[in-house]
Amino acid sequence: MRIYLGTGGYSNEDWIGPGLLYPDGTKKDQFLEVYSQHFNAVELNSSFYGIPGLKAFEGMAKKSGGRTRFAVKLHQVFTHTRNPEQSDFDRMLQSPQPLREVGLKGPYLAQFPYSFHRTTDNRKYLLDLAERFAGHELAVELRHASWDKPEVREGMAEYGLIWVSPDYPPVGGMPEPRVHVTSEVGYLRLHGRNEGSWWEGKSAAERHDYLYNRAEMDEWADKIAEVEGELEELYVFFQNTTKGHALKNIPMLREALASRGLTVSLPNPDAPLPGRLL
Repeated sequence: MRIYLGTGGYSNEDWIGPGLLYPDGTKKDQFLEVYSQHFNAVELNSSFYGIPGLKAFEGMAKKSGGRTRFAVKLHQVFTHTRNPEQSDFDRMLQSPQPLREVGLKGPYLAQFPYSFHRTTDNRKYLLDLAERFAGHELAVELRHASWDKPEVREGMAEYGLIWVSPDYPPVGGMPEPRVHVTSEVGYLRLHGRNEGSWWEGKSAAERHDYLYNRAEMDEWADKIAEVEGELEELYVFFQNTTKGHALKNIPMLREALASRGLTVSLPNPDAPLPGRLL
């Protein structure tokens, strides 16, 4: 099983400074180049707000130096307003072609909101989305617990969809924190366990303000090791990027996985790691 490990997005200005990821003076257009020296995957957030064009993806492929896989989040028109037009499908499917050409394209991610319950209409919509993205790896995050059923995952496996295994705060009403396999590719999103701000938080930064401890990383390493023989690839993305928490947690998980015989290859083993990544 090849493990791809990274964060949700890479354009974080609070990662600039001594002991962080980006040295002082790093400009925004240099973030990806630096990021790709340390992580073999990234989950692209910007595509949720605006679908990048071909030239933008060409730039990503070049700046990453062929070292980092990109999971591309679907634009919100597919998951939140749910009224995509043909032009949206065309752009979403065609624009990442530069990544495919150099072997850097990971799965698409459909991140549905908690309000997307398992209703007849929503089941039909998800089926239509699966058919429109047929032939492409599509990971689906379903946040409402009504979807967290074996028969749902069986249906997803039938249509080639990847079940997104999540780690949420223990607030109830959401899927359990387990690694489920519906494809040869697995996808894990670690949101942190900030129970106090998950519902009341005014921003994603507040909701993801959480630093996992080593015991929690050991817990996830055990769950990953259990499915090692069932997956060819596993993507693990930390969403707790606030205050650089993810930069501390990634080495913890990498170390925990290594102790269980699972390794995460570094894009550039010779690159000096910032203090928090040691």
